[in-house]
This record gives sequence, C-alpha cells and structure tokens, in this order.
Amino acid sequence: MKLNLDKQESDFLNQVIGGWEKQNLIDAGQAEKLRNSYEVKGFDWMRLAKYSFWIALVCGAASFAFLIVNDTIVNWLKKLYYTPDIIISILAGVMAAFLFLWGRQREKRSPEKVFSNEAVIFTGVLFTACCIAYLGKTFDNGSGHYSILFLISVFVYGFLAYRLDSKLIWLFALVSLGSWFGTETGYQTQWSHYFLGMNYPLRFVVFGLVLVSSCHLLRNRKWFSNFWELTYVIGLLYLFLSLWLLSIFGNYGSIDSWWKVKQISLFYWGIISGAMAAGFMLYGLKSKDVIAREFGITFLLIFIYTKYFEYFWGSTNHTLFFGILAVSFWLIGRKAEKIWNRGAVD
Repeated sequence: MKLNLDKQESDFLNQVIGGWEKQNLIDAGQAEKLRNSYEVKGFDWMRLAKYSFWIALVCGAASFAFLIVNDTIVNWLKKLYYTPDIIISILAGVMAAFLFLWGRQREKRSPEKVFSNEAVIFTGVLFTACCIAYLGKTFDNGSGHYSILFLISVFVYGFLAYRLDSKLIWLFALVSLGSWFGTETGYQTQWSHYFLGMNYPLRFVVFGLVLVSSCHLLRNRKWFSNFWELTYVIGLLYLFLSLWLLSIFGNYGSIDSWWKVKQISLFYWGIISGAMAAGFMLYGLKSKDVIAREFGITFLLIFIYTKYFEYFWGSTNHTLFFGILAVSFWLIGRKAEKIWNRGAVD
C-alpha cells in the first residue's frame, strides 16, 4: 500500500532520495522503488476535517448566542438566573466529566478520529471553566481575588491533562497559569501599574524565562515527556511576545506616560530584546534545538523590522521606505534559499 502524501512532503522525499542516489548510498533500482512507495494525494482531507470541526464549534457557539436572543429563551434564562450558583457549577462539572469520559472512550475506540475527539475534549474544557467560574461565584466574599480561580484551573486542567494524556487540556493549563500570574501580580499591587518595579510585559518576560527554564529542568522526566515540547513552545511565546511589547513600550505602566517619551529613548529595550533573540538563535544552531533556533530567527527579524517602522516611517519617503523593505526581504529570501539548497545537497 502506497503512502498518501501532500505535494510538499512528496517534493521533499524526492529531493532526499535524489541526494542519496547521487551520493551512491542507494542504487537506481532502490531509488525507483522508494519513489513508487508513495503518491501525491489529490486533496488534504485531514486539513478539511480539522477546519470543519473548529468551524462547527464556532458556528455552534454562534447558534447558541442567537438562541438566547429568542424571547422564549430570554424568559427562561431570567428564571434560570435565580438558580443557585452552586447548582450551575455542579451541573457544568457533571457535563464536563461526561464529555471527558466520552472523549476518552472515543480516543480508545476510534483513535483515527483525531479532530472530532479533540472537539469533544475542547467542549469539556469549556464546561470545566464554567464549573470553576460558578464555584468561585458561590464562595465569593467580595474581595475581588479572582486570580484564585485561575490557580484552581491550573491544577484541574493539569490533573485532567495528565490523566487523559491530553495536550489540548495541558495547553489550557498553561494559559490558565499565565492568567493566574498576571491577575495575581495585579491583585497584590491593588491593580497598580508596577509589580516589584515591573510593568506587565516585563513581568511576563520573567514568567516566560521561568517557564522555559523549567522545561529544561524537567526535560528527562518521564511523566513530562508528552508535554515537554508544547510547554517549551508556549514558554517561548510568553517570553518573546513580552519582549516584543517591551521593546515598544519599555517599562512604562500606562499609555499616557509612554506617549510623552520619544521612541528613540527606548532603544536599549530593543537591543536587549534583539540580543535575547540572537542568543536563542545561536543556542539553537549550536545545540540543534530547532524550536529555539526558529523562535530566535523569527523574533530577531520581527524586532528589527518593528524598530525600522518605529524610527523611519514618519521621516522617510514612503517610496524609499518600501523599497528598502523590498530589497531587505529579497536578500533574506536569497540567503535562506542558499541555506536550503546547501542543506538539500549535504
């Protein structure tokens, strides 16, 4: 039975087999046999399935939104409004448990139905969030310390992700962890602009560094192996997105205070961000860490072009401005093409 590959995968394999054949690692007969072991598929049905399920969830949410606008439903919801919060929390929890168990059974019975199984798990995650939110309302004493709910979510999603071996649920645990950190530091300072002298972007730079460092410390732990790569990627996203915001806004806590300073005065934050990206790029190249390398290269370019727009958009003729952009991207593309071709030959 032939492998069914998309055109990009097929072209890549053709290049690899051609390279092996030129280096006499395989003879012409073996090369031909390998080429005949796969074929280009006519349509990417997996991608269609993935997008269809996500669109179905969005449309389902839209359908629900329009449903509650209906007068009959509105009157029913008014009665539901007086339902005790603890009851709603319990019902949402029961529904979440049912969806998680059903999703787990589907994964065991039909593992090939990847996206429909994930859609069931995702719906369970939403009901879990509803359960925790209404549980918080039940025991709310008016303190406004709702970051505790995000912390509870971290442990609940973390436990469920581990038990169900679900990367999707683990993703929500990581998002909840970031939400807890942001809201907790805000609460501890009565929602002022600074926490230990840091605005929000700088706080999340520290948060991202801690998360990335934790990934390296836990890399060889068996229980963490299935979640390591996702955690590493999310940690780098927290880190580099925060660095990008920091390079623009500096350590200013409000838009009003930032608006009064010239952007050139924040150049050192751009240098720090660029140096961090370059460091990850070099580390990735040296240690063959593909994730670190790609994040470093991508955000180094983002940082450079962000500063280009900041410093030269208002003072440079737009024809020249976009001309320089065109030439720079052409040079980057040319260099990338050379590296790609060298790698294909090697």
